[in-house]
Parts: sequence; structure tokens; C-alpha cells
Amino acid sequence: MTNSKSFLYNLVKPFKHKSSKESQDEELEQIAAQEQKIFKFETLVSATKNFHPDNKLGQGGYGPVFKGKLEDGREIAVKKLSQSSKQGKKEFNNEAKLLARVQHRNVVNLLGYCGNPEKLLVYEYVVHESLDKLLFKNQDVLDWKQRYDIIRGVARGLLYLHEDSHDRIIHRDIKASNILLDEKWIPKIADFGMARLYPEDETHINTRVAGTNGYMAPEYVMHGTLSVKADVYSFGVLILELISGQKNSTFNPDPEYQNLLDWAYKLYKKDQRLEILDSKLASSADTEQVSACIQIGLLCTQSDPKQRPTMRSVVFMLTRKAGTLDEPSRPGIPGTRYRRSHRPGTSSSTEGTSGASSSHSSNVTTTSTTMVGGTTYKSAFVAAHSSSSTTSSPIGSLGHDGAHSVPHRKPRSTANVKYSRSDPNGKRPMVIQD
Repeated sequence: MTNSKSFLYNLVKPFKHKSSKESQDEELEQIAAQEQKIFKFETLVSATKNFHPDNKLGQGGYGPVFKGKLEDGREIAVKKLSQSSKQGKKEFNNEAKLLARVQHRNVVNLLGYCGNPEKLLVYEYVVHESLDKLLFKNQDVLDWKQRYDIIRGVARGLLYLHEDSHDRIIHRDIKASNILLDEKWIPKIADFGMARLYPEDETHINTRVAGTNGYMAPEYVMHGTLSVKADVYSFGVLILELISGQKNSTFNPDPEYQNLLDWAYKLYKKDQRLEILDSKLASSADTEQVSACIQIGLLCTQSDPKQRPTMRSVVFMLTRKAGTLDEPSRPGIPGTRYRRSHRPGTSSSTEGTSGASSSHSSNVTTTSTTMVGGTTYKSAFVAAHSSSSTTSSPIGSLGHDGAHSVPHRKPRSTANVKYSRSDPNGKRPMVIQD
């Protein structure tokens, strides 16, 4: 077996002298074959019993996922590219190359690749369902210790991606359905189809807006400004969902609250933070840990990305008590103005701000009331729902939950407004998922 480091290096090095997607595919296949990381199509057909419907784990954004068993006894999950998915092909190749860069216990493990006659990615099989199913559907499964361990594990995985991997990676789609749990309930970050490399010498990058409703940072939605702090924001949402058992995009208990973040922040300011805790966790919860995690979740979702902690700071804060942490400012909600905080930062919230965006102005001069995912936003855009929808899968919810384009309107009266399929800068098409 060729050295695995050599495989990772060769697989992810830039494609040279290649002008087409076809030639890139050929080079990817050649590298995989040279490093003995390629799977024969016949092997995967046999492992999945010819992709039998009984072995289907779920439907991803660009194709189905099947469970299989190799001759050596290893259980695998096989992600299959739909022949009709053009965007899927790009995301498929992106995931294959990016996952070859990473090896961490809190990131799903890519075992190999098949490129002919069909495109297939082969992963380790993760026994338990994705976190969203256990958190929002089968809610009696996870006790507080398990949820706390998931928070810490995902934090370590993101720290690795942002700072410790071969190249810095922004996941762009951290959410409950993209967290897998193995037989020991260890969380693994999955679905790197929308992930992006993050240059060491840049504070942010501008890109097409794509993500999941309820998890995207406001500066990213409004301006397409992407930094590691966008992942931090998504992680903060995930923390509050784990604590409350509530889903941010569908949270609407009272018109007084715009979403889960707004509700949690207002209870926190009233010194009633423990009311955020899922009532089913009352007997198993460590109140000091719960209090600290609520505060960390709110720090991660602050409006100003500069005020959000880095993941290294978050991992450190998870070892501290709530009373030693910074006070969070109001959480950011996509589509609304956010204020820069003028309070002096401390090491727990401002460490490593080189990863923050350098563009923070939100020129929203007029607003309209918008319903997105059951949540009311005062925003400068209106979400137009599409008919696309998929079902998340146990190997990663390796899927996208339904795309929405977000049209833009100029600041003016809402009457007779024409919308275009672009972001507020009028450049990048926006794709938002429920």
C-alpha cells in the first residue's frame, strides 16, 4: 500500500495543464488507482447487492446513499452521483478532493473512489442516524452527557478544519443533519460538497452564497462574505439546538421571538437561561455545563463576526465555567442590520480575529417582513421557495434539504418590485436550503 500521506498530497495538488472537467476527472481516477484507493465498480455492486433498495440509507443532494459490506467484513456507505445532476458533479469532485485532505476522529472518513462506469464515493459506515433525526424526531435518545460530548467533538472537528488540517477549510454547511454519530456516539462532520479552501493570508473570501436556512451567518447571506466565522455562527446555532431540542428554522413559539437565537438571548438577558434547556434533560443535565454552553452558543452567533470567537477559543471555553466567559451581544439574523459591538474584547472572544470578515457594513435602508422556514425576518430580501427537496441520510445526511433562491430588491417601496436571482451585491446567485 502506497504511503497515505503521498496519496493525500497527490490527490489534492492542483490539476495542471487541464482545461476541462473531463480531464480533471481522469486525473482524479489515475491518482486514486496509483495509490490503491480506487474501488472497482463490480466490488461496490457486490457490496451493496447491486444497489438494492433495501440497502438505501437516504437520498443526498446529488444522488442516493447505499449501505454495503466488503468481502473483508468492513461496512461501508456508498454515495452515488445521479447521472442528471450537473451541480452534483461539481460538488461530488469537490467533496472527494477536500476529504482526501483530512483525517480526524470528528470528520467522516473517505475510504476511496470509483469513477467508471459510475461516480461513487466510499465512506466508513456510521452506525447511528444523523443528529437531526435523533434530536428532532426521536428526542428521547440523547441525554445531556451525549449532547455535551457532541458539542465538544464537533468543536474539535471544526478547529481541525480551520487551523490544523493541511489546508484551511470552511465547511459552509454545519447543521444537525451533517453530523453523524458512530457506535460510541462520537460525532463526525460530513458532507463537504459545499466546503471551500480558505487561504492562509486572507481574512475572508467572496463567493456564491449557498447553505441551509437557519444556519447561515448574516454577513454571508447579505454580502457573500465568507470566513471561518460563518462556520462559527452555524456551530453556535447547533449548540442552542442541542440544548433546547428545538430547530432554529422552524422555531416559532411566540410572535415576540424572531427565532431560536432571539428567544435564547432574551431568556439569557432575563437571567432565565436554564429555561432554554430541553425539559427531557432535567434529570441528566449538569447545570454549570448547560449555562456555559448557552453562553458559548450566543457568543458564536453574535451579529458582528469580529466578536465571534475562533474555534480554538471555543474549544478552550468549553473547559471553563459560564461566569468566566464574555457577555454576548445580540445574535445576528440574516437580512437584518447588525451593529458592531464597541465593548473591548478579551481573549475568549477575539482571539484569532484574522479569520473574521473585513467587510461588515449592512446597507439595509428599507425592510420588508419575510417568512422563511416558519420564522419572521425583517429583511432586504424575500425567499422564493422551490420544489426541490430531499431526505437526509445516515451517512451524513449527505444531502441538501431543499434549495431556495433568494431574490434581491433595491431599497424602495415593496409595490411592483421586480426580483433578480442574485445576492444584495447583484453578483452571486444565492442558494438557500430549508
